[in-house]
Amino acid sequence: MANISIIGAGSWGMALAVLLHGNGHRLTVWSALPQEVEELSVSREQKDKLPGVRLPEDIRVTGELKEAVCGNEVLVLAVPSIYVRSTAKEMAPFVTKGQIVVCVAKGIEEESLKILTDVIGEELPEVIVTALSGPSHAEEVGRGLPTTCVVGAKNRAIAEFVQNLFMSPVFRVYTSPDMLGIELGGALKNVVALAAGIADGLGYGDNTKAALITRGIAEISRLGVALGGRWETFYGLSGIGDLIVTCASMHSRNRRAGILLGKGYSMEEAMKEVHMVVEGVYSAKAALALAKGCGVEMPIIQQVNCILFEGKSPSEAVKDLMLRDKKLEAGSVDWD
Repeated sequence: MANISIIGAGSWGMALAVLLHGNGHRLTVWSALPQEVEELSVSREQKDKLPGVRLPEDIRVTGELKEAVCGNEVLVLAVPSIYVRSTAKEMAPFVTKGQIVVCVAKGIEEESLKILTDVIGEELPEVIVTALSGPSHAEEVGRGLPTTCVVGAKNRAIAEFVQNLFMSPVFRVYTSPDMLGIELGGALKNVVALAAGIADGLGYGDNTKAALITRGIAEISRLGVALGGRWETFYGLSGIGDLIVTCASMHSRNRRAGILLGKGYSMEEAMKEVHMVVEGVYSAKAALALAKGCGVEMPIIQQVNCILFEGKSPSEAVKDLMLRDKKLEAGSVDWD
């Protein structure tokens, strides 16, 4: 049994709190929003974000970061990616050497182009940073529906420790040393999911979705390997696994935002309609900047950027994707 704090009381944080409580751990949930703390303390439920999933009564809910951080072995950082650095800064006075931070947010910091575990490492050099990712919508994890994820860490013993914390009959966890690949897969799939949603909003079919997923993972793995990730990671749970579910499920806020974009909504209108942070919007610029820096071609992500930030019509973006220069599917495969 471990003392664990969930830093961030959104839908994902709530789902993981319920999961970890079911594994026998002692849980504290922290929120920066006073009204959220009050609601969770009284109703034990995120009625707007995760209806029907209730926090057990013995899970503490607090708005005091010091209370959440001090004395807990493991801190699960579950805030949206755009708040990871600022939250880590606020945690800094309270963390102690050797505490384990499990980053479950997915994104790339737009200004620095850093993955989130690197951001946490900069702000909290005393802690041990790990990452958990995979096909895991909060709406299903909170209801106890089976899935599998992967935890990345620099040290095998730490990875196996975190694996044991989360492992359950409905939540199977694998381990990997490729933290970079795990994080890039989790961040970049959100941008491709926007594209998949745009295709849905335009009224395209299953063939289009399958093509976007297939070519999307090709783009993600090209960039990921160029940056130092392992290609096996991108064809695993945090790559193709997370990409499939995020492109296909209506639980995906990125897909839902993309559908609205395909129907003619602006980026701002789509984000407002979804009512939650759409991570792919924030990762899109960073992904394109990383690709340009590495000389990697990412046509899907480039067109998503054009739609989001340059006012390009989705139908025109699809046309430009389809009529690009002809290519071999696999450039490394030679003719006999």
